[in-house]
Amino acid sequence: MLYLLNKQGWRLAAAVAVALNVVACSHGGNEAAEPPPPFTIEHDQIKIPDGSPLRKELVIQQVETRQAPHAMVFPANVEADPAHTANVLPPLTGKVMELKVGLGEHVSKGQLLAVVDSGDYAQAAADVEKSRDALDLAKKALNRARAVQTAGGNATKDLESAQSGFNQAQAEFIRAQTRLTAVGGSQGVAAQRPMQVVAPTNGYITALSVSPGVNVNDATAAMMVIANLDSVWITSNVPESDVGLIAKGEKVDAVLSAYPGQVFHGAVAFVHPVLQADTRRDLVRAVFVNADGKLKPNMYANVSIDVPQPAQVFVPESALLMNNDTTSVFVEVSPWTFERRTVVLSYDETGDTRVLKGLKTGDRVVVKGGVLLND
Repeated sequence: MLYLLNKQGWRLAAAVAVALNVVACSHGGNEAAEPPPPFTIEHDQIKIPDGSPLRKELVIQQVETRQAPHAMVFPANVEADPAHTANVLPPLTGKVMELKVGLGEHVSKGQLLAVVDSGDYAQAAADVEKSRDALDLAKKALNRARAVQTAGGNATKDLESAQSGFNQAQAEFIRAQTRLTAVGGSQGVAAQRPMQVVAPTNGYITALSVSPGVNVNDATAAMMVIANLDSVWITSNVPESDVGLIAKGEKVDAVLSAYPGQVFHGAVAFVHPVLQADTRRDLVRAVFVNADGKLKPNMYANVSIDVPQPAQVFVPESALLMNNDTTSVFVEVSPWTFERRTVVLSYDETGDTRVLKGLKTGDRVVVKGGVLLND
């Protein structure tokens, strides 16, 4: 930021001097009167006398103190939210007979994804039928024992034995039903080999590792991955020196090269508790609503995070003057009397600059025309 006495300022000063000479000549006849100076300097203070044309050129404004966040920009990339990403695992081992979806396809919760021929699934369904039959038999035995007991022709121990048999049969039936349900079966379905794999959530197929005819031998290996992209993360890499300024809930704006001129809005979800050892940067993740699907995982972005700042003095950039290696402003100490004051600056914010030292609330500074006083 460099503020110098430009050509316009010299021209204005020259025009002022010429005008003063013309006025003096018109009143002095043949004797040229020396024009009064546009300003005088006494004890490092600049005074603008009455009638000086500078009074029409200078604009004076009172500085203000306000609290405003500072926008810090970091590189980032779009990621799927793990909380809305599902690895579809085969409930049991078997052979893929049919694949009902393709990579990149959108699926709904409960939609059929694949049909697997599984002997283990058939066994689970058969266990349900056997346990149901055993439960029916145990219930009949219990009813007979109760009837005989009522007629007085049965010992108490026979009734207790029948009750125990019924309880065990009922527990086995519930166990078999639970197992069948866990592997994708339904109650009342007869034993059958084809096992149906359905979508656990809405989303897109982002990874696919099976095809028809392939044996699925590892029940811990994902057949496919479904990612719900209605909301996504945009993860930024924040230097160690800045990570302490960022907290959960702060406003985040993101711009992507795929959509020039468009700004996406989100908020910080969390700051990673562990710094990356190789880059000395931290991962800051922000949640963005993505109902239209524009934000795609692995896209690059630049994010702007609004970091809260303490209340500070702001001045327009037009008030700042560069003198060698220092920056200064002209402060009005009394009516039309000014002194140069060195200031220490912070961040530039949309036409205004934060001042760390040199000014206080209520000071009046020259915000326009100060270059005419710059000696």
